[in-house]
Amino acid sequence: MYINFWYPIAPSADVTNEAPHRTHLLGHTFVAFRDTEGKPHVLADTCIHRGGALGAGKVVGDRIQCPYHGWQYDGAGQCKLIPALEQTDPGGRAKVDSYPTKELHGMLFAFLGDLAEDERPPLYEIEEYEDENWRAAPLVVFETNSYYERNVENGLDPAHNEFVHPKQGAPGMKLDFNKEPINIDLLGDYGSGFMMPFSLEEPENAIMNTEKIDRQDVVRAGSGHIGPHVLITWLHFDTDKKFHQYAWEVPIDENRTRIFFINMRRFMRDPEMDQKITDVNMEVADEDIEVLEKLYPVRTPETLNNELLIATDAPVVKYREFLKDWQSRGWRIDQQALQANRGNVATAIPSPARRNEKNWVHDSVPLLSAKT
Repeated sequence: MYINFWYPIAPSADVTNEAPHRTHLLGHTFVAFRDTEGKPHVLADTCIHRGGALGAGKVVGDRIQCPYHGWQYDGAGQCKLIPALEQTDPGGRAKVDSYPTKELHGMLFAFLGDLAEDERPPLYEIEEYEDENWRAAPLVVFETNSYYERNVENGLDPAHNEFVHPKQGAPGMKLDFNKEPINIDLLGDYGSGFMMPFSLEEPENAIMNTEKIDRQDVVRAGSGHIGPHVLITWLHFDTDKKFHQYAWEVPIDENRTRIFFINMRRFMRDPEMDQKITDVNMEVADEDIEVLEKLYPVRTPETLNNELLIATDAPVVKYREFLKDWQSRGWRIDQQALQANRGNVATAIPSPARRNEKNWVHDSVPLLSAKT
C-alpha cells in the first residue's frame, strides 16, 4: 500500500453536511463531511483526546464533533472546541490530519500523503467522461476479499480470459502470444499499458450477444494502470464501437479491496442499456473474484523469483517495476509494522501539513525506508 496518491473516498452523494461518512482504506479510518457551504473535507478519524471515532459523531455547522467528549474539529483538522474546559481554539497539538480533496466523476477523492501540491501525482481523469458520444454507466462500488495489487495484476493479464471468462462473449478473445508479443507503452510518468489485436469468436451461451454489432473480425483490446490502483481496460470493436472501463482498486487493508467502477461506452448509449451493461460487467467481475479470493500468497510476492513468470506477464512485471520505484521514494507503507501495532498504537497517513508542523499527537504510519 502506498501513500502520496489520490484515492476515492466515497461517492459524492454519500458525503453530506447532515452526517459524517466513515470509511477505511490504507489500513486506516477516515471521516468525510461537508461544511455549511457544501465544501467536502476528509480527516483522520481518530480523536487525539481519547481515541473517539469522529465518523461516529455528528456534523455541527462547519465542524465534526467527536461522540465521546464533544471535541470539535474544523475542515483543516484543527480542534476548535474542548467542551469540558470551555476552551476554543486550543491550538498546539490539538489537531488531526486533514487531506486535500477533489470531486470528479461522481466521486470524492482525497490526496492521502504529505507531498506539496506541485509535487503530487495527478488525479486521473476519464478523458471521454463529458463527451456526448460516450455514455457512462452509473458508478458501481463493491468489495473483494483479495489484495488490490492482485486485482490490478489480474486486469493487466491478457492470458487469463479464455479460462476465467469462458462465456465473456464481448469478446471471446483468442490470441497466439508467440506471434503477437505484448508491447508495453508508458502512460505518462505513473503508468503503463498495452493494446493488442484479438480474434473475436463468440462462444455459446455468451453473457453478451455481439451478433448485432457491425464489427470487424479482429478487435483491439488492452489494459493499463495509473499509479498503484487505477486499472483501465479498453475494448475497441472498430473506430466507433468501443468500451472503456475504469476501476479504482482501493486497498482497505492488506486483505481487502474496495472497487469504484465506471464503464464508458461509445455505442448502445440508450439509458435503458445501463443495467444490462452493469449486469454483464459484474458477472465478469464475479468470475475474477472467484479466482482472486483463493490466490496464495494473498499479497504479491516481494521478488519475481517467487513466481515463474512468462512473456504474457510482461505488463505485470512493468507494474511491479513502478511499485518498486514508489517504494524507493519512501511511499510504501510498512505493512508488517502496521499489523504488529494494530490495536495498540494509533497512526495516521501523513498529510501535507506535516511538512511544516511537527507537533502531532499521532505518529505517521510506518513507511519502508527509501533505501529498502
